[in-house]
Amino acid sequence: MSDTTQVPKAAPKPSGFRFENFSPYFFILPAALVMVAGLVYPVMQALYLSFYDWTIGTPLEDAPYVGIRHYIRMMGDENVRESLWVTLRFGFWTITIEMFLGISLALLLEKPIRGASVFRTIFILPLMVSPVVVGLVWRYLYDARIGWINYYLGQMGIDPQVWLGDPDLAFMAIVITDIWQWTPFIFIIVIAGLQALPSEVLEASKIDGSNWWQHILFVKLPMIKSILIIALLMRLIDVFRSLEVMFIMTGGGPGRATELLSLHIYNRAFSTQQLGYASAISVLLIVLVSLMSVAILRLGNPMKDKADI
Repeated sequence: MSDTTQVPKAAPKPSGFRFENFSPYFFILPAALVMVAGLVYPVMQALYLSFYDWTIGTPLEDAPYVGIRHYIRMMGDENVRESLWVTLRFGFWTITIEMFLGISLALLLEKPIRGASVFRTIFILPLMVSPVVVGLVWRYLYDARIGWINYYLGQMGIDPQVWLGDPDLAFMAIVITDIWQWTPFIFIIVIAGLQALPSEVLEASKIDGSNWWQHILFVKLPMIKSILIIALLMRLIDVFRSLEVMFIMTGGGPGRATELLSLHIYNRAFSTQQLGYASAISVLLIVLVSLMSVAILRLGNPMKDKADI
């Protein structure tokens, strides 16, 4: 007897315009417009201005066109290289220490121990303070005459230090200030990731005989790798745009010991009124941050697994 089973025919594809096919783009459109207005346009404007020798008070249409002359000058500018080196040193020390302290504090306070809520509240207080206030507070703390730091050093028999007047001490001072302000940021992100880990996996690792260090290094931290990468990326971007605290504490001095690249751009634009040249340095800053961000994401893109689903 012949098989009379019929294969069902595929439903015909709808033709013409259907709102359902384009509805995701309508929801994304407002955010895309905000991104274009707040990000893409300023970047393109900075790139455009970098080809002109424009100063404050001069109409842009009267500014002479210099082509890539600003970029050639920037490559040989010792001040730009020094500010970039200060920024890289500052970023290395602050991000390294903040990641270590933030992860350590999160591991210590992830369990519901007595007083944990009080400690968590204290840890996040620096994030609630305005950068301007942070700069003023720490500037007075480091003051050579009336600062509390020198006062307590004197109580311990240590000679007072000119914290913000010595290049090495001033650099260490801004590093300590940034660590105080931004370690809670790492702490909040990491502890949220730790508390979201599945308890079944953690219990299975304990049953398999893993000790405390193995439990952390080979179970917990690998499971929150994507969260750590996001925290690292956000801190990297923030380091390159740091300005207010350093401007208030040291103004980039003594000399150029604490002049980050963002502060150097500010000084070029508004102190010496070289807006075109400052725009060229801004483009360099954007390129550096973009390259570093891509390098970090290649370590483990947190969106890669979701994109493969």
